[in-house]
Amino acid sequence: MKPELDAFWMPFTASRQFKKAPRLLAKSSGMYYWDDQGRQILDGVAGLWCVNAGHARPKIVKAIQDQAAELDFAPPFNMAHPKAFELADKVAKIAPAGMKKVFFTNSGSEAVETALKMAIAYHRARGEGTRTRLIGRERGYHGVNFGGISVGGMVGNRKMFGSLLTGVDHLRHTHDPARNAFSVGQPEHGAELADDLERMVALHDASTIAAVIVEPIAGSTGVLIPPKGYLQRLREICDKHGILLIFDEVITGFGRTGSPFAATTFGVTPDLMTLAKGITNGCVPMGAVLAKQSIHDVFMNGPEHLIEFPHGYTYSSHPLACAAGLATLETYADESLLTRGSQLQGYFGEQVHSLKGQPNVIDIRNFGLVGAVELTPIAGEPGKRAFNVFLDCYEKGVLLRTTGDTVAISPPLIIERQQIDQIIDTLRGAIQRAA
Repeated sequence: MKPELDAFWMPFTASRQFKKAPRLLAKSSGMYYWDDQGRQILDGVAGLWCVNAGHARPKIVKAIQDQAAELDFAPPFNMAHPKAFELADKVAKIAPAGMKKVFFTNSGSEAVETALKMAIAYHRARGEGTRTRLIGRERGYHGVNFGGISVGGMVGNRKMFGSLLTGVDHLRHTHDPARNAFSVGQPEHGAELADDLERMVALHDASTIAAVIVEPIAGSTGVLIPPKGYLQRLREICDKHGILLIFDEVITGFGRTGSPFAATTFGVTPDLMTLAKGITNGCVPMGAVLAKQSIHDVFMNGPEHLIEFPHGYTYSSHPLACAAGLATLETYADESLLTRGSQLQGYFGEQVHSLKGQPNVIDIRNFGLVGAVELTPIAGEPGKRAFNVFLDCYEKGVLLRTTGDTVAISPPLIIERQQIDQIIDTLRGAIQRAA
């Protein structure tokens, strides 16, 4: 190991393997990275599900540079700066109807913590303080803070950290390869899995449940697409029992599904929505919670000189993040990127599903501009086959992402057809070599 690599304890990384053969990215532009040796690498995962407009976009770069020179920091508690209000207004204007309030954080994990606290505090503020229970879903990913891993359902993210939050339960996941393998778009079967929430109500009573949180498309666990009717049924049950519905759109927000948000695509409006990643094109850390006007207004009571919602972060609505966010939204609008996925999803889906029949491919899933290829695990070595495919693709000049034995694809929304072809052809070769 090179001595200069020793100090950095890397996040979510097989550190010993990495430091024996580092993969160092030194430059980026458009659809590409370049490594520290000058080798070009096609970005097939939008950085980490976040660089939706492509890399080093001029408006975003200039906005960050100008903002750093003009106003580097402004305290967010009982103070503010103009761009925070401007960005909140622009996000609210593309949000689903009724979601008019925006609370800024610094990441998706913080956005989730914020939404969970909002949900519990909302019920307390309206006189239902017994509603404290939170319902997540198996295989869900909601960041890595204690609230997020408690409502999350990925065992690898939970098992090392003790008992987590109390008062949390989980719906069953929606992955059903026996009935839905190789579905193109939304699977036909599984809407009835939303009825698990009725089972939770019967067990705990609705008067104890504050909120349900799900990803419209479960990304980090391997791109699980919601069955037809599932999200609609979940909305109906929440309404029936007075339970808030939270959508985690950290990955699906800002164009990934072919419209600004998955809530818009699937025609289901949650009460709260978590955002991050694409809000600044990944250039400056930022997250947000979108809330319905009615939820916000419940907090606006009591003496006006007192804080209504005692929560926030030092870097909430950071000036550089807001400047990046405004330039990102302008770039999306200039190039119609928030709907471009709907134009490319047919071709993208055809190409991803062309991998059916390749060695060890046991399922393929897709929606908008996100796809997944699930592989048969190597006996006794779960995750290794997909990791080998990831390394092979990287050596051949394509960056993808793995979770377990699933290879995920989520390219920047500026991708062209020939670049989709390159990703799929490279992945096909790597799968064959890993057989």
